[in-house]
Amino acid sequence: MTLTPMFIQNIGLPGILLIAVVVLVLFGRGKISSLMGEVGKGITSFKKGVNEGKEELEAAAMEDAKDVTPEKDKS
Repeated sequence: MTLTPMFIQNIGLPGILLIAVVVLVLFGRGKISSLMGEVGKGITSFKKGVNEGKEELEAAAMEDAKDVTPEKDKS
């Protein structure tokens, strides 16, 4: 049993094209273009935040690491 409604399963290529044309007519090319630009900036910002968070966690782990080298082996 699928969780998608029946109308989504039966759209097909002509239906998708019709929806795309209607959205283009309603919002215009400029509005859609700026919206996609904002989505791209959001994705880039999200990835940058994830990478910065990962770097912070790694730095915190390195600070918490203890040196367990025996005293006689330290130089």
